Amino acid sequence: MAAAPSRIWLVRHGETEWSRAGRHTGTSDIPLTPRGESDAAAIRRELTGVAPGLVLCSPLQRARETARLAGLVPDAVDADLVEWDYGAWEGQTTAQIRQHLGDPAWVVWDHPIPPGATPGEQLTDVRVRVDRVIERCLPILASGRDCVLVAHGHVLRILTARWLGLEPLAGRLFALDPATLSALGFEHEQQVIRCWNATDVDRRG
Repeated sequence: MAAAPSRIWLVRHGETEWSRAGRHTGTSDIPLTPRGESDAAAIRRELTGVAPGLVLCSPLQRARETARLAGLVPDAVDADLVEWDYGAWEGQTTAQIRQHLGDPAWVVWDHPIPPGATPGEQLTDVRVRVDRVIERCLPILASGRDCVLVAHGHVLRILTARWLGLEPLAGRLFALDPATLSALGFEHEQQVIRCWNATDVDRRG
């Protein structure tokens, strides 16, 4: 693919009660907090001047509301952008899971996901989904237009790893906070990160 100035803008949804508490929030449909709503609205300023050729949004309300407050009108609600299904670990914090397993080194990235109220997904399952999203974006980027994806922390981190040609486990390297804006793009023909985890200066700290 020829080098292009176009970008994939990644918008992580605003804060929820569960994200604030560090609870694994996969398919649970948790609303934004008031701070999450305010931070999502501030993304509108950061996207000034971006006229995307494609906007895709997770179907979960925390993403859809973030898109609305950020002034984005999705072209499609894409189930491939739903957050990682954490199965039995849904709603639990890392500390709780470590205590339950008796494993002080446990992290979600390198252990199998057991089924719970939902079947759960493995990293390989999420890889298939995000690869499809990237394939949807590539023709838009080739035309010189941008894409915007409004979704969730882990799924966007895995998508970033795949954009860079890495295995999905490499998503663990890309910390991503709520209501942040990142951009994937090109340096010559190389697929790269153009900016990462950016927030409005008034919301830092």
